[in-house]
Amino acid sequence: MTEQTVTPAEPERTAVLPEPTEAPASPGAAAPVLPPAAPPMPQQPAGAGPGSPGGTEPVRPPRRVLRAVARWTAAVLVLGSLGTGTAFGIASMERTDVPGLATEHDGRWEYPALTLPALPSGSPRPFSPGNTAQIHHADLRELLIPAPAGATVDSRIEGGWTTPEQFASEYRKDGRERIGGLLADSALRHIAARGWSMPDGTTSRVYLLRFNSTAYAEGFRDDMYIGGGPGQALDWKEDLVFDEGWEGSDKDPGTATFVFTDAQPDGKERIRAAYVQAGDTVALIVHKQKGSKPVPEVPFHQTLILQNQLLG
Repeated sequence: MTEQTVTPAEPERTAVLPEPTEAPASPGAAAPVLPPAAPPMPQQPAGAGPGSPGGTEPVRPPRRVLRAVARWTAAVLVLGSLGTGTAFGIASMERTDVPGLATEHDGRWEYPALTLPALPSGSPRPFSPGNTAQIHHADLRELLIPAPAGATVDSRIEGGWTTPEQFASEYRKDGRERIGGLLADSALRHIAARGWSMPDGTTSRVYLLRFNSTAYAEGFRDDMYIGGGPGQALDWKEDLVFDEGWEGSDKDPGTATFVFTDAQPDGKERIRAAYVQAGDTVALIVHKQKGSKPVPEVPFHQTLILQNQLLG
């Protein structure tokens, strides 16, 4: 028996197809079937762009969209300009002219703008640190409050100098002689006065009395009983009482203010009065009203405050 040699079988090999190449196939050989390749993107020439020769045209939005955007832009601009104009208009108006913000007129009078008069060269203000005597060096007539708008000025006392007799005429007849004696004994220098009447029937009188010193002014005020009460009785049949509605305060330590009103009106006349002592000067302010109608409080207090400021 012949010995046979068994040759081990070779392992089964898997055929590996070669990668397709761009080399042309040999004649007679079948070309492999490849999937179609995507066409290459065209390259844009250098320097080309939208709007340039040879450039790519941009995609334009529909005209309908452009028209809508233009309309909305115009509307926003119009509304913005209207809002700005309205805001500017309201800002430039007075509060009383703005609907919904107007406040009811409180009856105050329209006084001209107040300015302090010029002083002689080197003279201090009455309550400045360098004026310990609290002397008013300005012309006393220029310290009088001016008449408000619409007033009819009294030709007897229209802002100039006046006499002690005119001042005493504001008081009861039985006390005028005494007042004249007090003025003669108190080193009085000047009296300036202004009076006017308003369309509502209110008559106003303002007197400024300047003395040689603050001590003389205080002495006259004490002799007139001003401070603890209404003082020497004015030309009014009833005594006055302190005005509880007065909430003003004295501007300077050397200024004292006393405000009074009628207690029980008689139906024929009403009155409000006040005294201000500012250094060497004493002021009397009187407002009267015929009939039972009360003297308006707001313009009276307004007059008093403004006159106080001029004296301070």
